[in-house]
Amino acid sequence: MSESMERAHETMHHEAHGDPWARGAAVLVSVLAAALAISEVAGKSAQTSYLTHHIELSDGWAFYQAKNLRQVVRGSEVSVLESLPNAAEPAIQKRIQDARDYQARMRDDPASGEGMKQLAEKAKHKEEERGHAFHLYHQYEFVSGSLQIAIVLSAASVVTRIRPLTVVAGLIGLAAGAFGLGVALGWA
Repeated sequence: MSESMERAHETMHHEAHGDPWARGAAVLVSVLAAALAISEVAGKSAQTSYLTHHIELSDGWAFYQAKNLRQVVRGSEVSVLESLPNAAEPAIQKRIQDARDYQARMRDDPASGEGMKQLAEKAKHKEEERGHAFHLYHQYEFVSGSLQIAIVLSAASVVTRIRPLTVVAGLIGLAAGAFGLGVALGWA
């Protein structure tokens, strides 16, 4: 009976002061959860950036298509005017020249920056920005997933009392945090 009492007393004393390993695992879960929250915010920011660039890119190519359509219509106008029996008249020649000038301006307009050539260059730049934002988003998703796994392993280590799981959780969390920092700083 005294052995049972002694064991109960030790258990009560142990619980009253807390298990340092369990407290450490709880602190690890808290740190991992904070890192997860930061990585989720960064991931959402990258996702928003991706969507913004995607919309701008779509708008840019739509504007390009509108310019192209207007340029084609003016080309058709030139063809029709040139086929007229009185195409040599000065008024018709002026309309033909105006349509050709308009076509040329639709293709290349460095003054306004809104010619098809300039719009295509802007769109290609937006494609690069969109691709970079999408890449960052996926990297942050990887970081978040790794941190979630580390949290699960750390919590499981407390429940199962398998202490090596805490170490593995800590290592995964450390690696994920370092990778996330590398992503944030542009190293990864």
